[in-house]
Amino acid sequence: MSDQNVALIPIDGSTPNELFELVYNELRRLAGARMANEAGEHTLQPTALVHEAWLRMVRDEDRNWETRAGFFAAASRAMRRILVEHARRKNRQKRGGSRRRMNLEISEMAGVEPDEKILMVEEALTHLERLHPDWAQIVVMKYFGGMTQPEIAAALGMGERSVRRYWTCARVWLYDHIRSVAE
Repeated sequence: MSDQNVALIPIDGSTPNELFELVYNELRRLAGARMANEAGEHTLQPTALVHEAWLRMVRDEDRNWETRAGFFAAASRAMRRILVEHARRKNRQKRGGSRRRMNLEISEMAGVEPDEKILMVEEALTHLERLHPDWAQIVVMKYFGGMTQPEIAAALGMGERSVRRYWTCARVWLYDHIRSVAE
């Protein structure tokens, strides 16, 4: 998103379908960037991710999309929830459905499948949200939404240097947390 795209989204007179047409290409780009990091056999496609995120956002009662950046922050959160739910569902099916599995040994992140990585990040992110909500919000926007640091700064109303610093701290914290759980 360029600086001109941080303008207000014309929500007041727009129908949801008109708004979707305005933002579809950008949402598709974000989803495509996020899905590029997934394994080739991933069953969820970027287009399906965009459509599901849009449906959830339209159904959401709390639609405070006053700015374009705020809208894409909400889209990032919706995509996060969808990807985590998809990973949990796939992991549950892979691991025997409703049967509970006890892990005797947890491998390093390098040997973990993409869906399992999402679940590991989600678990760590849930802990981080309790300790440092600002850091967690930046992780969601960057990791799940594919937003750039300038886009995140605009969405959160903070300086790019602060976003960069929080992103660095969050990455270190997440890595340490995931590594400690895996050991």
